[in-house]
Amino acid sequence: MRILVVAALSLGALPLVAAAPALSPVANPALWPQVAVRPVRDARIEARIDALLAAMSIEDKVGQIIQVDIGSITPADLVTYKLGSVLNGGNSDPNSDPLAPPIEWLKLADKFYDASMTRSDGRPKIPVIWGTDAVHGNNNIFGATLFPHNIGLGAARDPALLKRIGEVTARETAAAGLDWTFAPTLAVVQDDRWGRTYESYSEEPELLADYATAMIEGLQGKVGTPDFLDSYHVLATTKHFLGDGGTGGRDQGDTRLPEAAFRDIHLGGYPAAIAAGTQSVMASFSSWNGVKMSGNKSLLTDVLKRRMGFDGFVVGDWNSHGQVPGCSNEDCPAAINAGLDMFMYSGPDWKKLYANTLAEARAGTIAAARLDDAVRRILRAKIRAGLFEKGRPSSRPLAGKMALIGAPAHREVAREAVRASLVLLKNEKGILPLAPRAEILVAGAGADSLSQQAGGWSLTWQGEGLPNSSFPNGRSIWTGISETVAAAGGRATLSPDGRFTARPSAAIVVFGEPPYAEFKGDRPTLDYRDKADLALLRKLKAAGIPVVAVFLSGRPLWVNAEINASDAFVAAFLPGSEGGAIADVLFRKADGAVNHDFRGRLSFSWPKRPDQYALNRRDKPYDPLFAYGYGLSYARPGAVPRLDETRPAGLAGDAGGLLFGKGAAPQGWQVAVAEGDGAATPLAGAAGRLASGGLVVAAIDRDAQEDARRLTWTGAAEWRLLPPAPLDLSRETNGEISLVVALRIDRPGPLSVAMTDAAGRTARIALTATVAAARPGEWFQLAIPLQCFAPQGLAMASVTSPFILAASGAATVSVSEIRHDYVNLPMTACVC
Repeated sequence: MRILVVAALSLGALPLVAAAPALSPVANPALWPQVAVRPVRDARIEARIDALLAAMSIEDKVGQIIQVDIGSITPADLVTYKLGSVLNGGNSDPNSDPLAPPIEWLKLADKFYDASMTRSDGRPKIPVIWGTDAVHGNNNIFGATLFPHNIGLGAARDPALLKRIGEVTARETAAAGLDWTFAPTLAVVQDDRWGRTYESYSEEPELLADYATAMIEGLQGKVGTPDFLDSYHVLATTKHFLGDGGTGGRDQGDTRLPEAAFRDIHLGGYPAAIAAGTQSVMASFSSWNGVKMSGNKSLLTDVLKRRMGFDGFVVGDWNSHGQVPGCSNEDCPAAINAGLDMFMYSGPDWKKLYANTLAEARAGTIAAARLDDAVRRILRAKIRAGLFEKGRPSSRPLAGKMALIGAPAHREVAREAVRASLVLLKNEKGILPLAPRAEILVAGAGADSLSQQAGGWSLTWQGEGLPNSSFPNGRSIWTGISETVAAAGGRATLSPDGRFTARPSAAIVVFGEPPYAEFKGDRPTLDYRDKADLALLRKLKAAGIPVVAVFLSGRPLWVNAEINASDAFVAAFLPGSEGGAIADVLFRKADGAVNHDFRGRLSFSWPKRPDQYALNRRDKPYDPLFAYGYGLSYARPGAVPRLDETRPAGLAGDAGGLLFGKGAAPQGWQVAVAEGDGAATPLAGAAGRLASGGLVVAAIDRDAQEDARRLTWTGAAEWRLLPPAPLDLSRETNGEISLVVALRIDRPGPLSVAMTDAAGRTARIALTATVAAARPGEWFQLAIPLQCFAPQGLAMASVTSPFILAASGAATVSVSEIRHDYVNLPMTACVC
């Protein structure tokens, strides 16, 4: 056995490159615009804040600048600790139930509110504010109306529609008793490999200005009118300040640009949002020229607050302060001193963050003036929102009116948004619109999947593994097609694999990316490369059946082969819960007239090659397949020639050697558990367990939210990675590639790593020495050369499970990444 434990090897080793020219991370405020801030400061509100600050203790003030996820705190905690805010992260729900009825959200909101207002010491009672990621509707709530993600809304080019979407989102959020949404996202994405591309309206900053105003006014109401922050609206957040879309496709990365270019591209809609009255701005996880935004005083304080005049508060992003040099999640005065006004914290140790911040405020590490300024900004937003007067969430005008959640009128707005967001890329010989009185085949994995059409941030953070029953007010694409065809006297047949008995007049194939959110959604290339989808399109095309492709994706991808295999190709992006509205555009009316024409135009350039990562209209050379603003319609037809399907040599594969990372296996793979070495049971989501309880899998945070898994054994069981087809690892074995695992031994036990092949053989490596040498609670990397498995008789050309982590008794291990990699380090304790 040859085993190597490497503690110093960094994750994702980078190639050596020449040093880039030095770029300053310090902004010159004089180069940035001044903004006519609204609403205008109200002397009566400021006097009220003065009185509150004078009556508050330092403990109260520190509490106001801390926000904690509801998965880490209880209402009872707020009786003692007067925190300023709570939030529900993407996977945090009342009673830990993602399908909790809306009334449960309202009940919990009441409990947090009541606790925040419970005190008998005579000091001010300050209501807690609840923040939520209502980014495409109130998307955490069971039954809510889910709108198309921002990339589709950008294609719609319709600010008035966007304002109506904001209004609906505000009403459905207020109905559940919540006060504040972390939206809109104003990222100007410049590299579509980023997993948050779909949260961006456009690659062009100009579009963001109109959209920022529309969405802010939809969510908050219009400044200067009685609607502004009334009971029918909620606080908005403009995010992520600044440059989140310029990190080269890497989540939480570094935007490296000179100041003028950084400003001209990424400031985008922020001046318009501030002028429209946004009450909070979220600092980005990302860096500018090497300095984390949560610690960049020149941007947060000198530019945003002083130069641009923003007088709301700056909130962090999910422990983003912990990435500031010298900081941890539980201790970061540097972020507050840089201009962060409210920590966003998730984790069990929020009381340590409170205690450390309190100690630093008392010691003057955080100056009293800075603490008062942060609290003043938070109180200003709370007073403007009327939270001191509105009372318990359940006493407010919309609270408890659960018929608003997924109301028919709201869903009709979503249907309109779906129709407006569709972009027609190809329509050969005018195949569209289809006649509904016909035999229609509907195929593809996405046709009847509300989860896939909704995408990430839909009930859960990643939006994955959810059945259609999780969206009781939604209509799948198949449902819309079926109803449309049946109403006209035709017949539609759902067949995901494309098989049919009666020859169809046309086939509609719905396919695309599975759901994902940030971090997990980052890609190494823009190559779609799903062999099964392409084979399905080609099979139907070869049979002489007209093929209409409906592509679900969170970004433009290289799909030249799929376009060639289709007669019509529709970029549907991520339409949300009303995907059935796609049928309104695909089909004619029963009398043959056009029902709804295509309106969408690309707000992102579409790649001609899979390696066109930075493909934006301002870039030179600019050579897209479909340019920014492209979009056919029935009134504006156009021809698309046969496209080049040649894949550039040396292009990285989709997995890039990665077997597990960012909390997920590659697309098409399964993560499974098994009793002993018995049959495997695939896990549907991030967490799961064996029925016997012998192995429990939980999602945990290492470097980002839920990017690792904790495995707890009480008996003999295995955790397995299963590819869709056997892997040929013979080349990697001959090339001295290793299986590299980033892990942490939380509780030592009898552990082993194994692989299996197509013949049912298993090669197993005991980790006895590794467990004995490991320091419990510390992350390290384990490297096992693939050559160690072959001598046990494993067929390396047909590996059915390239990684199995097993225990024969009690043990707990955390795993964050598994990959095939070359380890160029001295081998120790290596015996094969």
